[in-house]
Amino acid sequence: MSTLVQQPVRAPSGERTTDLARGLADGDEASLTAVYRRWGPLVHALAQRALGDSREAEDITQQVFLAAWRGRSCYRPELGSLAAWLIGITRHRVADALAARTRRAALVEGAGEQYAVMNHRAQEGMDPTVDRALMTVELARLPMPQRTVLRLAYYEDLTHPQISERTGWPLGTVKSHARRGIRSLRLRLEDVRDGR
Repeated sequence: MSTLVQQPVRAPSGERTTDLARGLADGDEASLTAVYRRWGPLVHALAQRALGDSREAEDITQQVFLAAWRGRSCYRPELGSLAAWLIGITRHRVADALAARTRRAALVEGAGEQYAVMNHRAQEGMDPTVDRALMTVELARLPMPQRTVLRLAYYEDLTHPQISERTGWPLGTVKSHARRGIRSLRLRLEDVRDGR
């Protein structure tokens, strides 16, 4: 993400970066407001440049400052400036947004392929409603962790790290549940379609 380059930002009078960082870390909402006022335009510009969409950049900007507020206890000034920390969060959020775009594009492509298959079946007298109902039933038969991960990934469009954060499960566990769930679902659907 070479497009995310730190640009100099002039501090408003009377607001020192160290004071803002300290206030943010201490949970002072006025400091968060000042941090947002000072670095919000930079975060938005970086997100817009990387994503090419102003509305999506606005969402990313909100996510970055919400993440900064929630993760304020993790900020370590000795490891880098507050601006660098915010830019790092921005990079992660932009990467998540780009990955979500890729997943959505793959889902749309897959849905198009599935539509073609379902349309072909409908022409042969098979009912696509039965296929959707079958998918719902087979998904419900998966073990709870696998079902949870697949629903969060496909219906709520969450990334593996976001699912890990939401469920509290380690990232490797989330990936394992996703992989096993997809494999089990595929095998069950193949069995059903083959009449086994």
